[in-house]
Amino acid sequence: MKNKPYPKYKPSGVEWLGDVPEHWEVTLVKFVCRFAYGDSLPAEDREDGAYHVYGSNGAVGTHYKPNTLAPVIVVGRKGSYGKLNFSPGPIFAIDTTYFIDRRFTQNSLEWLKYSLLPLKLDIGSKDSAVPGLAREDAYVNKFPLPPLAEQQAIAAFLDRETGRIDALIAKKERLLELLAEQRTALISESVTGKNLVAILKINPQITQKNADKNENHLRKSAKSADKISYKPSGVEWLGAVPEHWEALPLKRIVAIPVTDGPHETPEILDEGIPFVSAESIRNNKIDFNKKRGFISESEHRRFCLKYHPKRDDIYMIKSGATTGNLAIVDTDEEFSIWSPLAVIRVHREKADAIFVLAAMNSKEFQTSVQLFWSFGTQQNIGMNVIENLLIPLPPLPEQQAIAAFLDRETAKIDALSAKVTTMIERLQEYRTALISSAVTGKIDVRSAV
Repeated sequence: MKNKPYPKYKPSGVEWLGDVPEHWEVTLVKFVCRFAYGDSLPAEDREDGAYHVYGSNGAVGTHYKPNTLAPVIVVGRKGSYGKLNFSPGPIFAIDTTYFIDRRFTQNSLEWLKYSLLPLKLDIGSKDSAVPGLAREDAYVNKFPLPPLAEQQAIAAFLDRETGRIDALIAKKERLLELLAEQRTALISESVTGKNLVAILKINPQITQKNADKNENHLRKSAKSADKISYKPSGVEWLGAVPEHWEALPLKRIVAIPVTDGPHETPEILDEGIPFVSAESIRNNKIDFNKKRGFISESEHRRFCLKYHPKRDDIYMIKSGATTGNLAIVDTDEEFSIWSPLAVIRVHREKADAIFVLAAMNSKEFQTSVQLFWSFGTQQNIGMNVIENLLIPLPPLPEQQAIAAFLDRETAKIDALSAKVTTMIERLQEYRTALISSAVTGKIDVRSAV
Protein backbone atom coordinates (compact mmCIF):
# COMPACT_ATOMS: atom_id res chain seq x y z
CA MET A 1 0.00 0.00 0.00
CA LYS A 2 1.36 3.39 -0.98
CA ASN A 3 1.66 5.79 1.93
CA LYS A 4 -0.27 9.03 1.51
CA PRO A 5 0.72 12.49 2.79
CA TYR A 6 -0.97 14.14 5.78
CA PRO A 7 -4.16 16.12 5.02
CA LYS A 8 -2.72 19.52 5.97
CA TYR A 9 0.77 21.00 6.22
CA LYS A 10 2.39 24.20 7.45
CA PRO A 11 5.79 25.80 6.81
CA SER A 12 8.42 24.59 9.26
CA GLY A 13 10.70 27.58 8.89
CA VAL A 14 13.61 25.13 8.43
CA GLU A 15 15.05 24.95 4.92
CA TRP A 16 16.02 21.26 4.88
CA LEU A 17 12.72 20.26 6.48
CA GLY A 18 10.22 22.12 4.31
CA ASP A 19 6.54 21.79 5.26
CA VAL A 20 5.45 19.61 8.20
CA PRO A 21 2.08 18.23 9.25
CA GLU A 22 -0.09 21.05 10.59
CA HIS A 23 -0.41 19.60 14.12
CA TRP A 24 3.32 18.83 14.57
CA GLU A 25 5.75 21.07 16.42
CA VAL A 26 9.17 22.16 15.21
CA THR A 27 11.59 22.41 18.11
CA LEU A 28 15.23 22.16 19.14
CA VAL A 29 16.96 18.91 20.05
CA LYS A 30 17.67 20.27 23.54
CA PHE A 31 13.93 20.43 24.24
CA VAL A 32 13.42 16.81 23.16
CA CYS A 33 16.30 14.98 24.84
CA ARG A 34 19.58 15.32 26.72
CA PHE A 35 22.88 13.71 25.81
CA ALA A 36 24.42 12.07 28.89
CA TYR A 37 28.16 11.46 29.03
CA GLY A 38 29.41 7.88 28.99
CA ASP A 39 31.84 6.72 31.68
CA SER A 40 35.51 5.87 31.56
CA LEU A 41 36.15 2.15 31.28
CA PRO A 42 39.64 1.22 30.01
CA ALA A 43 39.89 -2.15 28.28
CA GLU A 44 42.03 -3.57 31.10
CA ASP A 45 39.30 -2.75 33.64
CA ARG A 46 36.50 -4.53 31.80
CA GLU A 47 35.20 -7.75 33.28
CA ASP A 48 33.45 -10.03 30.80
CA GLY A 49 29.74 -10.17 31.44
CA ALA A 50 26.27 -10.00 29.98
CA TYR A 51 26.30 -6.32 28.96
CA HIS A 52 27.79 -4.90 25.78
CA VAL A 53 30.30 -2.09 26.03
CA TYR A 54 29.63 0.62 23.43
CA GLY A 55 32.14 3.04 21.98
CA SER A 56 31.49 5.70 19.37
CA ASN A 57 31.58 3.08 16.59
CA GLY A 58 29.42 0.45 18.27
CA ALA A 59 29.96 -2.57 20.52
CA VAL A 60 33.58 -3.08 21.60
CA GLY A 61 33.32 -5.80 24.23
CA THR A 62 31.33 -6.78 27.32
CA HIS A 63 31.19 -5.89 31.02
CA TYR A 64 29.54 -7.33 34.10
CA LYS A 65 27.36 -4.27 34.72
CA PRO A 66 25.65 -1.55 32.63
CA ASN A 67 25.52 2.20 33.13
CA THR A 68 22.36 2.80 31.09
CA LEU A 69 18.72 1.77 31.21
CA ALA A 70 16.95 0.06 28.31
CA PRO A 71 16.39 0.85 25.53
CA VAL A 72 19.21 3.27 24.84
CA ILE A 73 20.55 5.42 22.00
CA VAL A 74 24.32 5.83 21.79
CA VAL A 75 25.76 8.88 20.02
CA GLY A 76 29.44 9.00 19.05
CA ARG A 77 31.23 11.85 20.86
CA LYS A 78 34.87 11.27 19.84
CA GLY A 79 36.31 9.42 16.86
CA SER A 80 33.22 8.30 14.94
CA TYR A 81 31.41 11.36 16.24
CA GLY A 82 27.73 11.71 15.49
CA LYS A 83 27.30 8.04 14.66
CA LEU A 84 24.09 6.60 16.09
CA ASN A 85 23.66 3.16 17.64
CA PHE A 86 20.62 1.68 19.36
CA SER A 87 20.38 -1.13 21.89
CA PRO A 88 17.11 -2.64 23.12
CA GLY A 89 18.89 -3.75 26.29
CA PRO A 90 21.05 -1.94 28.86
CA ILE A 91 24.71 -1.38 28.01
CA PHE A 92 27.86 0.27 29.31
CA ALA A 93 28.47 3.47 27.32
CA ILE A 94 32.11 4.54 27.55
CA ASP A 95 33.45 8.08 27.64
CA THR A 96 33.84 8.47 23.87
CA THR A 97 30.03 8.52 23.65
CA TYR A 98 26.87 10.23 24.75
CA PHE A 99 23.78 8.18 25.53
CA ILE A 100 20.04 8.77 25.81
CA ASP A 101 17.73 6.52 27.82
CA ARG A 102 14.32 7.19 29.38
CA ARG A 103 15.90 9.34 32.11
CA PHE A 104 16.87 11.89 29.47
CA THR A 105 13.74 12.18 27.32
CA GLN A 106 9.98 11.99 27.65
CA ASN A 107 9.66 10.97 24.02
CA SER A 108 9.79 7.57 22.32
CA LEU A 109 13.37 6.33 22.15
CA GLU A 110 12.41 3.99 19.29
CA TRP A 111 11.20 7.03 17.32
CA LEU A 112 14.14 9.19 18.37
CA LYS A 113 16.70 6.70 16.98
CA TYR A 114 15.25 7.39 13.53
CA SER A 115 14.50 11.10 13.95
CA LEU A 116 18.09 12.00 14.80
CA LEU A 117 19.41 10.45 11.56
CA PRO A 118 18.42 13.25 9.13
CA LEU A 119 20.30 15.77 11.32
CA LYS A 120 23.61 14.26 10.13
CA LEU A 121 25.40 14.87 13.39
CA ASP A 122 28.52 13.26 11.92
CA ILE A 123 29.17 16.26 9.65
CA GLY A 124 31.49 18.91 11.04
CA SER A 125 33.68 18.99 14.14
CA LYS A 126 35.19 21.68 16.35
CA ASP A 127 38.15 19.55 17.33
CA SER A 128 40.73 19.24 14.54
CA ALA A 129 43.07 16.90 16.46
CA VAL A 130 40.44 14.34 17.52
CA PRO A 131 37.13 14.70 15.66
CA GLY A 132 34.34 15.28 18.13
CA LEU A 133 30.69 16.30 18.59
CA ALA A 134 29.84 18.99 21.14
CA ARG A 135 26.47 18.63 22.82
CA GLU A 136 25.77 22.31 22.32
CA ASP A 137 26.13 21.89 18.55
CA ALA A 138 23.71 18.97 18.55
CA TYR A 139 21.20 20.73 20.79
CA VAL A 140 20.63 23.70 18.47
CA ASN A 141 19.44 21.54 15.57
CA LYS A 142 15.77 22.00 14.73
CA PHE A 143 13.64 19.02 13.90
CA PRO A 144 9.95 18.02 13.81
CA LEU A 145 8.17 16.70 16.90
CA PRO A 146 4.95 14.72 16.41
CA PRO A 147 2.64 13.73 19.29
CA LEU A 148 3.76 10.71 21.32
CA ALA A 149 1.19 8.36 19.76
CA GLU A 150 2.45 9.25 16.29
CA GLN A 151 6.05 8.83 17.41
CA GLN A 152 5.18 5.27 18.40
CA ALA A 153 3.37 4.66 15.11
CA ILE A 154 6.33 5.99 13.09
CA ALA A 155 8.76 3.82 15.08
CA ALA A 156 6.63 0.70 14.59
CA PHE A 157 6.29 1.38 10.87
CA LEU A 158 10.01 1.98 10.38
CA ASP A 159 11.01 -1.01 12.51
CA ARG A 160 8.89 -3.22 10.27
CA GLU A 161 9.87 -1.70 6.93
CA THR A 162 13.59 -1.25 7.62
CA GLY A 163 13.63 -4.79 8.98
CA ARG A 164 12.37 -6.03 5.62
CA ILE A 165 14.89 -3.90 3.74
CA ASP A 166 17.75 -4.97 6.00
CA ALA A 167 16.86 -8.64 5.51
CA LEU A 168 16.88 -8.17 1.74
CA ILE A 169 20.21 -6.31 1.90
CA ALA A 170 21.67 -9.13 4.01
CA LYS A 171 20.61 -11.66 1.34
CA LYS A 172 22.21 -9.57 -1.39
CA GLU A 173 25.39 -9.17 0.65
CA ARG A 174 25.51 -12.93 1.18
CA LEU A 175 25.12 -13.38 -2.58
CA LEU A 176 28.10 -11.05 -3.08
CA GLU A 177 30.14 -13.20 -0.70
CA LEU A 178 29.18 -16.36 -2.59
CA LEU A 179 30.09 -14.76 -5.91
CA ALA A 180 33.45 -13.69 -4.49
CA GLU A 181 34.04 -17.23 -3.24
CA GLN A 182 33.07 -18.62 -6.64
CA ARG A 183 35.48 -16.22 -8.35
CA THR A 184 38.31 -17.13 -5.99
CA ALA A 185 37.70 -20.86 -6.43
CA LEU A 186 37.56 -20.50 -10.22
CA ILE A 187 40.92 -18.71 -10.30
CA SER A 188 42.54 -21.26 -7.98
CA GLU A 189 41.25 -24.25 -9.95
CA SER A 190 42.40 -22.72 -13.22
CA VAL A 191 45.92 -21.61 -12.30
CA THR A 192 46.63 -24.93 -10.60
CA GLY A 193 45.33 -26.98 -13.54
CA LYS A 194 42.45 -28.62 -11.70
CA ASN A 195 40.00 -27.79 -14.52
CA LEU A 196 42.52 -27.92 -17.37
CA VAL A 197 40.62 -30.45 -19.49
CA ALA A 198 37.49 -28.29 -19.49
CA ILE A 199 39.49 -25.17 -20.37
CA LEU A 200 41.28 -26.85 -23.27
CA LYS A 201 37.99 -28.07 -24.68
CA ILE A 202 36.52 -24.60 -24.97
CA ASN A 203 39.68 -22.69 -25.95
CA PRO A 204 40.61 -23.38 -29.59
CA GLN A 205 43.58 -21.00 -29.33
CA ILE A 206 45.52 -23.84 -27.71
CA THR A 207 46.13 -25.09 -31.29
CA GLN A 208 48.87 -22.62 -32.02
CA LYS A 209 51.61 -23.33 -34.52
CA ASN A 210 54.12 -23.38 -31.66
CA ALA A 211 52.39 -26.23 -29.83
CA ASP A 212 54.74 -29.16 -29.25
CA LYS A 213 53.97 -32.89 -29.36
CA ASN A 214 53.06 -32.96 -25.69
CA GLU A 215 50.49 -30.21 -26.20
CA ASN A 216 49.10 -32.00 -29.26
CA HIS A 217 48.63 -34.99 -27.03
CA LEU A 218 46.85 -32.80 -24.49
CA ARG A 219 44.49 -31.48 -27.15
CA LYS A 220 43.53 -35.02 -28.06
CA SER A 221 43.08 -35.86 -24.39
CA ALA A 222 40.86 -32.84 -23.89
CA LYS A 223 38.70 -33.66 -26.89
CA SER A 224 38.18 -37.21 -25.71
CA ALA A 225 37.65 -36.08 -22.10
CA ASP A 226 40.57 -38.23 -20.94
CA LYS A 227 42.02 -37.28 -17.57
CA ILE A 228 45.33 -35.44 -17.43
CA SER A 229 47.98 -36.99 -15.22
CA TYR A 230 49.10 -34.96 -12.20
CA LYS A 231 52.27 -34.84 -10.15
CA PRO A 232 53.29 -33.25 -6.84
CA SER A 233 54.45 -29.69 -7.51
CA GLY A 234 56.80 -29.62 -4.54
CA VAL A 235 55.14 -26.36 -3.48
CA GLU A 236 52.90 -26.66 -0.43
CA TRP A 237 50.28 -24.11 -1.47
CA LEU A 238 50.16 -25.37 -5.05
CA GLY A 239 49.66 -29.09 -4.43
CA ALA A 240 49.47 -31.41 -7.44
CA VAL A 241 49.72 -29.97 -10.96
CA PRO A 242 49.53 -31.45 -14.48
CA GLU A 243 52.69 -33.50 -14.96
CA HIS A 244 53.95 -31.33 -17.84
CA TRP A 245 53.71 -28.11 -15.76
CA GLU A 246 56.56 -26.47 -13.83
CA ALA A 247 56.74 -24.40 -10.66
CA LEU A 248 59.23 -21.58 -11.12
CA PRO A 249 60.29 -18.50 -9.11
CA LEU A 250 59.22 -15.17 -10.58
CA LYS A 251 62.84 -14.25 -11.34
CA ARG A 252 62.96 -17.11 -13.88
CA ILE A 253 60.11 -15.73 -16.01
CA VAL A 254 60.87 -12.00 -16.10
CA ALA A 255 62.23 -9.87 -18.93
CA ILE A 256 63.99 -7.49 -16.51
CA PRO A 257 65.07 -8.13 -12.91
CA VAL A 258 62.29 -7.66 -10.38
CA THR A 259 62.57 -4.02 -9.31
CA ASP A 260 60.62 -1.26 -7.60
CA GLY A 261 60.00 2.49 -7.74
CA PRO A 262 62.51 5.12 -6.58
CA HIS A 263 63.33 5.29 -2.87
CA GLU A 264 63.06 9.06 -2.68
CA THR A 265 60.21 11.50 -2.33
CA PRO A 266 59.92 13.85 -5.30
CA GLU A 267 58.33 17.27 -5.26
CA ILE A 268 54.60 16.79 -5.75
CA LEU A 269 53.03 19.20 -8.25
CA ASP A 270 49.50 20.13 -9.29
CA GLU A 271 50.16 19.03 -12.87
CA GLY A 272 52.72 17.08 -14.82
CA ILE A 273 53.37 13.33 -14.98
CA PRO A 274 51.10 11.16 -12.77
CA PHE A 275 52.93 9.73 -9.74
CA VAL A 276 51.32 6.61 -8.29
CA SER A 277 51.86 4.46 -5.23
CA ALA A 278 50.05 1.81 -3.17
CA GLU A 279 46.81 3.79 -2.82
CA SER A 280 46.39 3.66 -6.61
CA ILE A 281 46.24 -0.16 -6.69
CA ARG A 282 42.58 -1.17 -6.78
CA ASN A 283 40.87 -4.27 -8.17
CA ASN A 284 43.95 -5.31 -10.16
CA LYS A 285 44.10 -1.95 -11.92
CA ILE A 286 45.76 1.41 -11.44
CA ASP A 287 43.25 4.01 -10.32
CA PHE A 288 44.80 7.26 -11.49
CA ASN A 289 42.12 9.17 -9.60
CA LYS A 290 43.87 7.95 -6.43
CA LYS A 291 47.33 9.00 -7.53
CA ARG A 292 49.73 10.64 -5.09
CA GLY A 293 49.97 13.66 -7.38
CA PHE A 294 52.14 14.80 -10.30
CA ILE A 295 55.88 15.16 -10.81
CA SER A 296 57.90 17.13 -13.33
CA GLU A 297 58.94 15.67 -16.67
CA SER A 298 62.60 15.94 -15.65
CA GLU A 299 61.96 13.94 -12.46
CA HIS A 300 59.99 11.39 -14.48
CA ARG A 301 62.85 10.95 -16.97
CA ARG A 302 65.29 10.51 -14.09
CA PHE A 303 63.10 7.92 -12.39
CA CYS A 304 62.71 6.09 -15.70
CA LEU A 305 66.44 5.43 -15.72
CA LYS A 306 65.69 2.84 -13.05
CA TYR A 307 62.27 1.73 -14.26
CA HIS A 308 60.02 2.92 -17.09
CA PRO A 309 56.39 1.66 -16.84
CA LYS A 310 55.19 -0.49 -19.71
CA ARG A 311 51.86 -2.07 -20.64
CA ASP A 312 51.32 -5.51 -19.01
CA ASP A 313 53.78 -4.82 -16.18
CA ILE A 314 52.50 -6.30 -12.91
CA TYR A 315 52.74 -4.29 -9.69
CA MET A 316 52.72 -5.84 -6.23
CA ILE A 317 52.40 -3.70 -3.11
CA LYS A 318 55.34 -4.60 -0.88
CA SER A 319 54.65 -2.49 2.21
CA GLY A 320 51.74 -1.11 4.18
CA ALA A 321 48.25 -2.34 5.03
CA THR A 322 47.58 -3.60 1.49
CA THR A 323 50.80 -5.62 1.08
CA GLY A 324 50.32 -8.29 -1.59
CA ASN A 325 47.67 -6.45 -3.61
CA LEU A 326 48.26 -6.50 -7.36
CA ALA A 327 47.61 -4.49 -10.52
CA ILE A 328 48.49 -4.78 -14.18
CA VAL A 329 49.36 -1.80 -16.38
CA ASP A 330 46.67 -1.37 -19.04
CA THR A 331 47.74 1.96 -20.51
CA ASP A 332 50.50 3.36 -22.72
CA GLU A 333 50.33 6.77 -21.01
CA GLU A 334 53.40 8.03 -19.20
CA PHE A 335 53.54 7.84 -15.39
CA SER A 336 55.99 7.06 -12.60
CA ILE A 337 55.74 4.84 -9.52
CA TRP A 338 57.06 5.07 -5.95
CA SER A 339 59.02 2.58 -3.86
CA PRO A 340 56.10 0.68 -2.23
CA LEU A 341 55.43 -0.98 -5.61
CA ALA A 342 57.43 -3.98 -6.83
CA VAL A 343 57.51 -4.56 -10.60
CA ILE A 344 57.22 -7.92 -12.37
CA ARG A 345 57.61 -7.67 -16.15
CA VAL A 346 57.14 -11.15 -17.57
CA HIS A 347 59.15 -12.41 -20.54
CA ARG A 348 56.63 -12.71 -23.37
CA GLU A 349 58.19 -15.93 -24.69
CA LYS A 350 57.99 -17.57 -21.26
CA ALA A 351 54.81 -16.33 -19.66
CA ASP A 352 51.49 -14.60 -20.23
CA ALA A 353 51.09 -11.56 -17.98
CA ILE A 354 47.36 -12.13 -17.45
CA PHE A 355 47.99 -15.73 -16.40
CA VAL A 356 50.79 -14.68 -14.02
CA LEU A 357 48.52 -12.02 -12.51
CA ALA A 358 45.79 -14.63 -12.00
CA ALA A 359 48.24 -17.06 -10.38
CA MET A 360 49.48 -14.34 -8.03
CA ASN A 361 45.88 -13.38 -7.26
CA SER A 362 44.92 -16.88 -6.19
CA LYS A 363 43.96 -17.29 -2.56
CA GLU A 364 46.64 -19.91 -2.04
CA PHE A 365 49.42 -17.72 -3.47
CA GLN A 366 48.31 -14.74 -1.40
CA THR A 367 48.26 -16.91 1.72
CA SER A 368 51.80 -18.06 0.99
CA VAL A 369 52.89 -14.43 0.53
CA GLN A 370 51.70 -13.62 4.05
CA LEU A 371 54.09 -16.22 5.45
CA PHE A 372 56.98 -14.02 4.30
CA TRP A 373 55.70 -10.76 5.73
CA SER A 374 57.99 -8.96 8.12
CA PHE A 375 56.81 -6.30 10.53
CA GLY A 376 58.38 -3.04 11.61
CA THR A 377 56.23 0.04 11.75
CA GLN A 378 54.09 -1.74 9.13
CA GLN A 379 53.93 -5.06 7.31
CA ASN A 380 56.21 -5.49 4.30
CA ILE A 381 57.83 -8.07 2.07
CA GLY A 382 61.39 -7.93 0.75
CA MET A 383 62.37 -7.73 -2.91
CA ASN A 384 64.53 -10.86 -2.66
CA VAL A 385 61.51 -12.71 -1.29
CA ILE A 386 59.24 -11.49 -4.09
CA GLU A 387 61.59 -12.57 -6.88
CA ASN A 388 61.75 -16.07 -5.38
CA LEU A 389 58.02 -16.56 -4.97
CA LEU A 390 56.95 -19.68 -6.86
CA ILE A 391 54.10 -19.82 -9.34
CA PRO A 392 52.74 -22.65 -11.51
CA LEU A 393 53.84 -22.42 -15.14
CA PRO A 394 52.08 -24.36 -17.92
CA PRO A 395 53.32 -24.19 -21.53
CA LEU A 396 52.65 -20.72 -22.96
CA PRO A 397 49.66 -21.74 -25.14
CA GLU A 398 47.97 -23.21 -22.08
CA GLN A 399 48.67 -20.06 -20.09
CA GLN A 400 46.98 -18.05 -22.82
CA ALA A 401 44.02 -20.44 -22.89
CA ILE A 402 43.62 -20.23 -19.11
CA ALA A 403 43.95 -16.44 -19.20
CA ALA A 404 41.27 -16.18 -21.89
CA PHE A 405 38.99 -18.53 -19.95
CA LEU A 406 39.39 -16.56 -16.73
CA ASP A 407 38.93 -13.25 -18.50
CA ARG A 408 35.60 -14.43 -19.87
CA GLU A 409 34.30 -16.26 -16.79
CA THR A 410 35.37 -13.73 -14.16
CA ALA A 411 33.82 -10.97 -16.31
CA LYS A 412 30.48 -12.78 -15.99
CA ILE A 413 30.84 -13.01 -12.21
CA ASP A 414 32.00 -9.39 -11.97
CA ALA A 415 29.03 -8.19 -14.02
CA LEU A 416 26.62 -10.04 -11.75
CA SER A 417 28.41 -8.72 -8.66
CA ALA A 418 28.12 -5.19 -10.03
CA LYS A 419 24.36 -5.63 -10.49
CA VAL A 420 23.97 -6.96 -6.96
CA THR A 421 26.06 -4.08 -5.59
CA THR A 422 23.83 -1.61 -7.40
CA MET A 423 20.76 -3.31 -5.89
CA ILE A 424 22.27 -2.98 -2.42
CA GLU A 425 23.04 0.70 -2.97
CA ARG A 426 19.49 1.36 -4.16
CA LEU A 427 18.01 -0.49 -1.19
CA GLN A 428 20.18 1.56 1.16
CA GLU A 429 19.12 4.77 -0.56
CA TYR A 430 15.47 3.70 -0.32
CA ARG A 431 15.92 2.90 3.38
CA THR A 432 17.36 6.37 4.05
CA ALA A 433 14.63 8.07 2.02
CA LEU A 434 11.88 6.08 3.77
CA ILE A 435 13.17 7.05 7.22
CA SER A 436 13.45 10.69 6.21
CA SER A 437 9.93 10.71 4.73
CA ALA A 438 8.41 9.15 7.85
CA VAL A 439 10.14 11.25 10.50
CA THR A 440 9.63 14.54 8.65
CA GLY A 441 5.94 13.88 8.04
CA LYS A 442 6.11 13.61 4.25
CA ILE A 443 4.11 10.39 4.52
CA ASP A 444 1.34 9.50 6.97
CA VAL A 445 2.08 6.04 8.35
CA ARG A 446 -0.59 5.97 11.06
CA SER A 447 -2.94 3.74 9.07
CA ALA A 448 -0.07 1.49 7.97
CA VAL A 449 0.70 0.32 11.48
